[in-house]
Order: sequence, then structure tokens, then C-alpha cells
Amino acid sequence: MNANSIIKYLLTLDKNEQQKVFNFLEEKLIIGSLTTQIKEDIKENRFASGKVCPHCKSNEVSKNGKYKGKQRYMCKSCNKTFTDFTFSPCYHSKKDFSKWLEYIKCMVAGYSIRKCAEIVEITVPTSFSWRHKILDALRLYIGTGHVSGLVEADETFFRLSYKGNHSKNALFTMPRKSNKRGPNSKKSIDEEPKKRGISKNQVAVMCALDRNGNIISELICNGRMKYKDVERLFKDRIEEKSILCIDSHKSYIRLDSNFDVDIQKIETGKFKKGIYHIQHINSYHSRLKKWMDRFNGVATKYLNNYMYWFKWIELFKTDKDSMKCKRLFVQSHTSYSNTKIEDFKNRKPLYI
Repeated sequence: MNANSIIKYLLTLDKNEQQKVFNFLEEKLIIGSLTTQIKEDIKENRFASGKVCPHCKSNEVSKNGKYKGKQRYMCKSCNKTFTDFTFSPCYHSKKDFSKWLEYIKCMVAGYSIRKCAEIVEITVPTSFSWRHKILDALRLYIGTGHVSGLVEADETFFRLSYKGNHSKNALFTMPRKSNKRGPNSKKSIDEEPKKRGISKNQVAVMCALDRNGNIISELICNGRMKYKDVERLFKDRIEEKSILCIDSHKSYIRLDSNFDVDIQKIETGKFKKGIYHIQHINSYHSRLKKWMDRFNGVATKYLNNYMYWFKWIELFKTDKDSMKCKRLFVQSHTSYSNTKIEDFKNRKPLYI
């Protein structure tokens, strides 16, 4: 039977039978070959400049046999051993590599923690841990970034959130009175009063992008931003002689004198100034907010991870899903990140 005969036969099957065939091919053939390729790519990326010890950064490294099919290495400087996956998200994981690949596919699709847990058949706490181990490593790999040429910059705000800290962390004390959610919730006399406009109950996220697709997206301060916050973000991250399109906020007022850039200010009530505008960055904010809505609120201490997740999606949005899965897996396992469970409890918001 040739390929054309098999295809004609598959078309005669109902959807459930076709799905079974697809699942079999994906599990036995596609994932198997993809797993081998991913492992080789991770090894190649990690050791692109030669084998380096993840413990002491020494390059005095030699092979030290194999264990369960995994090549081990020994550092001659610190005498510690390591593998190709030491200090990666799947380091010390007891789950099969295929489970991690399946989880990566769920992240590319943007699923919630609970839905990822259901599909991969792991617990919700494990799903939470995997997500942030992957995002911690991805954040280190991508970095803050650099912009040049014609650059648009603007800030947006998210509500300060202590989600997940109320009852499970004995060391945490709520710094303010809790807020009720939803339009129909009854207001408590002990509830923190809502404030109009920008306040300390919000966090500022500064975003910048250029016409080449480079993106900067960082948490910069609590409440309304000041010039020193903007200066801290752009220092060594914007190329000289760039054209920076901004709104009329006073926090940008000294950029032209302290940075060698041409400032194009879009006045309040106007949308464009010739070829200069901030419509692309405003569109980026809109997509970011809409994408974040699916998670029903994100704790501020994890907000940076989710912004980098969305930044990664924007950078590679034209890739096919299969390529995205491979890219996300390799990039999140290339950098050295040793996130532990206790790190989640003690984490603080990551302001740049």
C-alpha cells in the first residue's frame, strides 16, 4: 500500500478514528524525532563557546561517563559533575522528556495552568512550577533587549496584585486591605477605597519597539513613573541618533538632553506628527492587555514573566506552531536557571 492509498483510506474514517491515527503518529514518529533534535540543539546552544561548568563557569571540563543514557561531565576546577541539562527547567524532573514537550505545546497555545495540567496529566502545583521555571529561563535568554532607528515608547499600567499570597504563605502579611472583584460584589467597610487615576495601587510597565521588530517591555515602578525610571530603562538600551516617538508626559522631558536621540513628541489629542506616531506601541499594549485577560489576573511578582512570555510570542508570531514549540523548548533550556520551589514564595516584583 502506497502513501496515496493510505491517505484515501484515512479520509474514509470518522473524526475520532482520524484523531487516534494522528495521536499515534505524533507520539511515535513526530515527537520522537523532534525530541532527539531538540536535545541536540540544546547541547549545541549551551556549549556554543565550548563546554563550561554551570557551577563555577570554568572551561576545564572532561567527560565523566554516562548515567541512564545521559552524558555526564566533570569540572576539573570544582570537581562537580553536570549534564547537558543541569540548571535547566527540566533539571531533576522525574517526568519524561515527552511530557515537557507536551507542556511546551500548551504554553505556545497560551493555555491556563489548570488546562495545561489536565492535558499533560500532571498536578496543578507541578504545572505552576513548570510554567515559571520555563519563563524564568526564557527571561534570562531573551534579556531586556535593545532598540534603534525609529522607536515608539509609552507606558501602560496594571493593578497591583497579591494573588496567591493570602493563605498559603505564612510569612506574608497583606500590606493593604483586600479589594472585592466584579461589578456585583458587595463593598466591605474594611475594603481599600479605590482611587481615581494613577496611584500606588498600580504598577507601571514601560514598552518600546522599533520598526525592525525589537521590543523592550519592563516593569519599571509602582505608581506614576518619573524621569529617573525612564532613564534607567533606556540607559545603554537605545542606540545613539535614534528617533524616539513619545507622548507629552513630563517624565520624558530630559531625554533629549541626556540621550543622543531625536525626540518627536506627539501632543495630547493628536494621533500623528507626519510619519511619527505611537500607534504601534499603543496597539502592542492593547494586545498585551487582551492576552493577559485569559489568566484572570496575574500576581505582580510574576508579571514580568508573563510580559516576557507575550514578548516572545510577538517576536516569533509568524513561525509555524511546530517551529514555535521547538524554539521555545530550546531557548528556555539554553540559559542556566536554577529556580526552586521556595523561590516562588519569597519572590518580589522585578523592577528594572
